[in-house]
Amino acid sequence: MIEDYSLMTPNQNRFKFPEGLYRVTAGQGGESILIDGDSETAIYDCGMAYCQDEIIKNIENKLKELGKDKLDYVILSHSHYDHIGALPYILKRWPDAKVAGGEKLVKVFSSEGAKATMKRLGEAARDKYLPEEMHSIPISTDGLRVDIILQDGDILNLGDCCIKAIFTPGHTDCSLSYLLSKNNGPKILFMSESVGVLENKDFLHTSILKSFDDTIMSANKLKALKADVLISSHFGVVPKETQDKYFDMYIEFAEKERDFILDCFDKGMNKDEIYQAYEDKYWSHARIGAQPREAFSENAGYTISLIVRTFRNTEI
Repeated sequence: MIEDYSLMTPNQNRFKFPEGLYRVTAGQGGESILIDGDSETAIYDCGMAYCQDEIIKNIENKLKELGKDKLDYVILSHSHYDHIGALPYILKRWPDAKVAGGEKLVKVFSSEGAKATMKRLGEAARDKYLPEEMHSIPISTDGLRVDIILQDGDILNLGDCCIKAIFTPGHTDCSLSYLLSKNNGPKILFMSESVGVLENKDFLHTSILKSFDDTIMSANKLKALKADVLISSHFGVVPKETQDKYFDMYIEFAEKERDFILDCFDKGMNKDEIYQAYEDKYWSHARIGAQPREAFSENAGYTISLIVRTFRNTEI
């Protein structure tokens, strides 16, 4: 299981999920949550490829504990390697499970270039988090597929559990959030990375790779849902004292990051200089625990280029 590298509110466990949700996360990467409906089961996101043995074991153990004998669905937030890396292995173990996700996933999963990037970053994660003698373990992207294409507002039912897909672009073009409701229980929102990743109760990271305006739209869209519980990718349950201000906090952080990049550009810095300033400001000890530096560097390059292109109408 992932180490707790964040600063939490005293007496609150970020991994204490509401009833019917069970953490099966393995290694680093996005959180993987088993959703137990009265008739069917699903896993939300899959984590990285290098820890596929552990996540499969975690799923098997939890299913057995719940008296269930199969996994029915895999629900994906988006196409990045740290969320779908273990998908090929999970589908080998449960070949009848149906994969549900955004429409753009189909294009990504059929792209040799995209799969090459997933493989390269998966290998970088393997080499960072596993001992050297295990660096020869192959990373597979074979068998990636989408069986159910979810549009904004589509609903997936697991018996007594209703999961509504919410299109929240900005991080990727396939980013989906999910609003889960069960009987008269709380409304639980799995937030996509388009509205950031919480590091602690007062600080979050943005990950704006496709559209700044879309991330702001996504934040306001999710805020309007007034969910009872927020779950942040790579983090877990958002602290109660942060929940009410989360989306406003995200917009504030996104605008500050935008202004920082533009200020560097307006001072005449080139892309390498802006990147170094960005790294000095945003690369933290917590991020070292959450992702390889190679992935951070690649995302930072996309973010810097996007912001300058969007707000200064030029390439850098």
